[in-house]
Amino acid sequence: MKPRILNRLLAAALLVGAGVAGAANKPADVSVERQILHEIRMYPNYSIWDDVSFRVSDNGQVELFGAVNQPFKKSDIERMVQRVPGVTSVTDQIKVLPLSSFDDRLRLQVARAVYRDPVLNRYALQAVGPIHIIVENGHVTLSGVVSTEMEKNVAGIRANAAGLSFGSVTNNLQVEHPARKS
Repeated sequence: MKPRILNRLLAAALLVGAGVAGAANKPADVSVERQILHEIRMYPNYSIWDDVSFRVSDNGQVELFGAVNQPFKKSDIERMVQRVPGVTSVTDQIKVLPLSSFDDRLRLQVARAVYRDPVLNRYALQAVGPIHIIVENGHVTLSGVVSTEMEKNVAGIRANAAGLSFGSVTNNLQVEHPARKS
């Protein structure tokens, strides 16, 4: 495989793995996307309780969206992205989740249920697990990327069984290696 194609495949895999929306058409956009992705991943306060996505349009315009569990994270991430070379403007549509001790307990309960499951516990070894747990007023949304459809289903089952949730659980996990249909 040619190095250029391999690099593009690697960049696409990284973008999908981080929950990044939108695909770049120009090599310069790919470079900007990689740098933004790097900045978000290296942000020390980014955790499984946050899910930030972005889209880079022509001329370096960046749109941020998703959710964070603390107000300072929103402004920190916007500031980091503005400093990336090639970014001309940032539209910050990141939602700050309500501060709630009930939601915090629910986050922990769901994380324990998901990441302690024998099928999923290998993901707990990563600095920021690939399964993001977004809780808003008792409603749980799972996002991120897992390897198989079975892992996606197990995560949804564990999140539903975690208790405390008076809202529903939405399983938006993406499957990295979907089963082929014959």
